[in-house]
Amino acid sequence: MSHEPVISVYIVETPGLGDRSYLATDGRLAVVVDPQRDIERVLAVADGLGVRITHVLETHMHNDYVSGGLALAEASGAVYVVAAAEEVAFDHLGVADGDEIVSGAIRIQVVATPGHTAHHVAYVVAHAGTGVVAGSFTGGSLLFGTVGRTDLTGPEHTHHLTRAQWRSVRRLAGSLPDAAAVWPTHGFGSFCSGAGGSGATESTAGAERAGNNALLLDEKPFAAAFIAGLGPYPAYYRHMAPLNRSGPTTIPPDLPAALRSDEVRARLAAGEWVVDLRLRGRFAEAHLPGAVNVENGTPVATYIGWVVPWGAPLTLIGPDEETLEAARIALGRIGIEPVARHVAGDWPTSELGPAYPVRSFDDLAAAQGDGLRLTILDVRAADEWSDGHLPGALHIPWHDLAARVAELPRDRDIWVHCAAGFRAAIAASLLQRAGRRPVLVDDRWWRAYDAGLEVEEAA
Repeated sequence: MSHEPVISVYIVETPGLGDRSYLATDGRLAVVVDPQRDIERVLAVADGLGVRITHVLETHMHNDYVSGGLALAEASGAVYVVAAAEEVAFDHLGVADGDEIVSGAIRIQVVATPGHTAHHVAYVVAHAGTGVVAGSFTGGSLLFGTVGRTDLTGPEHTHHLTRAQWRSVRRLAGSLPDAAAVWPTHGFGSFCSGAGGSGATESTAGAERAGNNALLLDEKPFAAAFIAGLGPYPAYYRHMAPLNRSGPTTIPPDLPAALRSDEVRARLAAGEWVVDLRLRGRFAEAHLPGAVNVENGTPVATYIGWVVPWGAPLTLIGPDEETLEAARIALGRIGIEPVARHVAGDWPTSELGPAYPVRSFDDLAAAQGDGLRLTILDVRAADEWSDGHLPGALHIPWHDLAARVAELPRDRDIWVHCAAGFRAAIAASLLQRAGRRPVLVDDRWWRAYDAGLEVEEAA
């Protein structure tokens, strides 16, 4: 009877960024793929299993988060593996198509998969003893129902990389047996994912061959449809790959300075960015004037990183220290390190700015019926607007608002809505910061129909 060790794969989820990291082990040794900057989570998995990490593998220079790869390799004494074609500022093992890495019973074959980035690689994992393929770590190449987006390195490369992506995933999938697992890094809400994902939480090469458009469509129609479906992505993305090539460290353990409310007001008066993490209803009721509201939750880092200019000093306001610490760690994953923090308490009335009203689509319908002079601002994405919008509404996606606020009037209420209230709340706070009069429509988009509002739908 064979007593060959079994290869097991453990997932380390980062829901806030829509990514996964992986630890594969034979029970004694382990390899880690695409770790996030807070490497403690991976080390905890390895320690819990009692395994030694021998290699840390990067599928590509990430555009959506700061890698913990170098720091993890240094902390664990592992070899750091990066595509040989990448120009990086640290010692590493450079690998290219066809290279092999062996760690105990784990045999890894490197497969060049350009597309998501120019030098992207995937790693096919097989049992070193039996040769049975367990699966492939596909990074931003083959995802569940789609592939990684191809426009992150500049629009001049998009067409070429899209066609390269189509060829790469076909070659990769063609080399895998039906039962081989597909282990992507992106595709769980990450803006690195192309449109059309299946929403699955696991998949195989066989399932992807049966349902992934990149494996079903010919090259030209796939490329045309894929590029047409590429939407905007967070502004901070452009800074991630350069950081990752420089060899980033872990998130600093030091807490940002704790400030009194008057010190926060002084920062606001100086034009600095202060983000209030409280629930949008609480923020609308009372807040320090000039603060921006990004409600704490799973995607908080993505939205702060999108709205706050890169490198700007950032102060966080939260309801408690636990919320502030969670946001600090989330922001650290994308290379943003807040400089100060403040727990919202009983602020003197003299320190507070004007509140703004929170309304529903029913209220909007009533206001229009009363003939009130108002502006409707829709801050949803372009595809949401195209699917249906209120006649006469202005359309400015929330992430473009700070740069386009001059297009909006000062002399009337601006009723701002999105699909559920979260993005509209950010927009409302940005409007007030810019001296406008927001009314936050905190309601679900489908309620506009129930309220009797006319909706212009796509033809």
